[in-house]
Amino acid sequence: MVYSSLSKDNSSKKDLDTSMSYCAEHPEVIAKVLLKRKFELRPPEGLLGWIIQPSFMEQLNTRRLALLTILSALCIGIQLTPRPPNVEFTSLLIFLVGAFFDVLVGGILGAAVMLINGFLSPWGFAGLMLPFQIIGMSIVGVAGGVYGRTKRNVYTLSSCGETAALGAFLTLVYDVITNFGVAVSYMLLGTPALPAFIGVVVSGAPFSLIHVVSNFFVFLAAFFPLTRALQEFFGDEKIWRKESLRI
Repeated sequence: MVYSSLSKDNSSKKDLDTSMSYCAEHPEVIAKVLLKRKFELRPPEGLLGWIIQPSFMEQLNTRRLALLTILSALCIGIQLTPRPPNVEFTSLLIFLVGAFFDVLVGGILGAAVMLINGFLSPWGFAGLMLPFQIIGMSIVGVAGGVYGRTKRNVYTLSSCGETAALGAFLTLVYDVITNFGVAVSYMLLGTPALPAFIGVVVSGAPFSLIHVVSNFFVFLAAFFPLTRALQEFFGDEKIWRKESLRI
């Protein structure tokens, strides 16, 4: 037993001597290790850490992050491009981002797109309507996230009808919220709240009708092809698990 302990001590001492001699002969290796440890970036913990690296970012691989970046840029670009009044594709893309990247990302992207649009829109500065636009488009992104959770990444042909109905309903909600934002400006000028809101809704009804109907057909026609395209982009990593196409 004593011999075994002495033998282990001698072996440990020999390993230590070997390591020390190697360090003496190769100081550049030690310098590289120390520099690497010194400048190694680690996200801080707590609220600051979440702001720098949100928890959902840990779930993004390179392809998902690239897709999110492309879709975000596409949303902003489309929203800022001159187009016929109340005909847009931003709602569909925000909804799709929410369905794929979940509630938080969809809501944040919806708010960010409308914030940028409020200052850079070809129609001019949004003014008092800006916060209402942000709220309305955030709801679209959150609704997409809830829909994605509900479907559990499984879709059928009936999903086209579901998303078309959801798109029309969310567009109506968005228009009601933004119409209220327009009515607020009249309220500030002294018009009573109810007459101001009713007047804005009635005068904007034709534009709201165009908006709701156009988004119904945009969601109906584009949601299914976009999900198919995402499947091909991710290869074996399926965004949706395609079942038999049935109504």
